[in-house]
Amino acid sequence: MVTGLGRRAAGWPCRLGWLALGSLSVSTALTAAPEPATPTAARVHSTFFADSIFLSDVTVSAPAGEGSLLSLLPVDHSFAWVREGEGLVAWGVAAEVTVSGDERFSRAQRWWNDWLRSADIHDEVGLPGSGPVAFASFTFDPASDGSRVVIPRVIIGRRDGRSWLTIIDPIDVDPAMEAIAPVPLPREPGETIWQEGTRTADEWMATVSEAITRIQAGELDKVVLARDVIAQVQGGVDSRALLHRLAATYPECWTFSVSGLVGATPELLVRRTGDVVTSRVLAGTVKRRGEATADASLAAALLGSGKDLEEHEYAVRSVARALSTHCTDLDVPARPRVLSLPNVQHLATDVTGHLVDDAPVLALAASLHPTAAVCGTPTERALSLIREIEGMDRGRYSGPVGWFDAQGDGEFGIALRCAEISADSNTLRLFAGCGIVAGSDPESELAESRAKFVPVRDALQPEPPRA
Repeated sequence: MVTGLGRRAAGWPCRLGWLALGSLSVSTALTAAPEPATPTAARVHSTFFADSIFLSDVTVSAPAGEGSLLSLLPVDHSFAWVREGEGLVAWGVAAEVTVSGDERFSRAQRWWNDWLRSADIHDEVGLPGSGPVAFASFTFDPASDGSRVVIPRVIIGRRDGRSWLTIIDPIDVDPAMEAIAPVPLPREPGETIWQEGTRTADEWMATVSEAITRIQAGELDKVVLARDVIAQVQGGVDSRALLHRLAATYPECWTFSVSGLVGATPELLVRRTGDVVTSRVLAGTVKRRGEATADASLAAALLGSGKDLEEHEYAVRSVARALSTHCTDLDVPARPRVLSLPNVQHLATDVTGHLVDDAPVLALAASLHPTAAVCGTPTERALSLIREIEGMDRGRYSGPVGWFDAQGDGEFGIALRCAEISADSNTLRLFAGCGIVAGSDPESELAESRAKFVPVRDALQPEPPRA
């Protein structure tokens, strides 16, 4: 099923140095339809800027540093994909679509292709992420509703020290010369009340025990089980405050915001840059102690853990198998390395290859998802067991999240270390998942899940209670 939804937004007059780019005017997009409708024609202008952008009477310096891109975001309808001070931020809605089912990736690609055919594109930058860009967040399970694709109206990018601005306007709408106020500072979260999620900790451990029994009986090799907790925040949450804290604490991760899903993922599902394809596989985790000698010992133990190496091998094998249908010269390291984050350490393997076809990044993401790192092995049996015993709808948690452009380039992470913010911004649903194999222990898996809640929980309050 595919539906389109139009938005109307106040215009932001914009000029770039001496170059007049016109204003961001009232936008129309798609109307609801069972199949993608013909989009409204759009004008797209993408150009570099060296020092400042001028938004009405507000001057914004060219972004540099960890949080500067995020500092440009207004309160509403904002999007982000930032790592180590570079990436993309965006706001406004030029067009959007909701897709579901097994064909959700291909339906999104078809909708995007239709929109591009209607657009008048002037891209003076020519880098991945310049010109028109869509942000997307897909559900883990094709049976779940709510995969979302949005084309923002204003996009600011930074790559290899170079910054650019893209503006999208409907061709048939006159500019609306309305000024905007300065971007307000992010509002800090209020008091947070924590509640049990779909299942209590004891109930979830019982589910893990059931999975171990099924694995030991030979039904499958691995399954990933997720759990959730709920946060009620007094006065609501300003997602930008979460983004700033996540980006500052986890600069090695990809900090993202797409349609209410906010997080910082350490796992890159796929990146396409021209004919170069990269995927980062994480599977096998240990909590950090915060002391160098102890953490080094834990890292060494992780590298020697038969249980964790087995879990990791399943994930690497599933990624390499999926990429082999589109790529040649695959480079798959024989052994993983340890990726150290402030809260946990992961076994990590970067798989790279070169495209032999014209598959866009959306098609690559579709062929990779779900990996063994978020589902299990064999995939069909693992997904069936998740549906049978996990007891909740993950929604967009552990699904692909990221962006793609008109050239087929883009980046998709796996939506981990994240939370979904309710429409009224008062409630957050946090997620964590653990890979279960024959040698797993329910109490250890519970401890691992608690460590994976830490990024978002600490972004809400310094010392949240255990769940």
